[in-house]
Amino acid sequence: MKESYSNCAACPFKISDRQCRNADGKSPEACPTENKKELCEKALKEYEKPDIYDFAQKASIQEGEGYGQKELGYGHLIPIKPRILEIVEFAQKMGYSKLGLAFCMGLRKEAKIVEKLFLSKGFSMASVMCKVGRTSKDLIGITDEQKVDIGSEETMCNPILQAMVLNDEESEFNILLGLCVGHDSLFFKYAHAPCTVLAVKDRVLGHNPLAAIYNIDSYYRSLS
Repeated sequence: MKESYSNCAACPFKISDRQCRNADGKSPEACPTENKKELCEKALKEYEKPDIYDFAQKASIQEGEGYGQKELGYGHLIPIKPRILEIVEFAQKMGYSKLGLAFCMGLRKEAKIVEKLFLSKGFSMASVMCKVGRTSKDLIGITDEQKVDIGSEETMCNPILQAMVLNDEESEFNILLGLCVGHDSLFFKYAHAPCTVLAVKDRVLGHNPLAAIYNIDSYYRSLS
């Protein structure tokens, strides 16, 4: 069994002092930049593929355009674009015309607004909700007490069908909006087109899961 794993999250060095940012930088024992040189070379080979090169290049350009005051230096950077605008701009950079939207029933109002926004930017849209197909949770062995609405004939979320619908519609770029944990994973597994996430589901925190992390030393200390 492997005794140690890459552990960038626990790196003890300042960002400016890390080997991944500085050729003369420092690295801890579990540094993948230092320890995975063959994999680094293998990854770089993938960027030589024209479609991957183009996608990565435009994603990096989009990243750079997300900041203002760059001419004043790194310490003066300010974020200037919300994620939804970055998705719009990236899709335009890639020349996509048809987008796919996979959304949760609980965010149907938001989905309507999001779809309208993308349509106003000149894209065509195919959207599909999580309950598509009207398949009972009995199919996947869910007992009555495991349902959300106990005592009902409850329709299961069907991310595989969501992905297949967008595949059939030949979407070029898929946007996820509020799919459940695990359901999003199945969507990624079955989708043919590249995917991005506009928002993840967090029923308690208004779909802002990092709020629990920001409060880990206070209101959410029970998590640590």
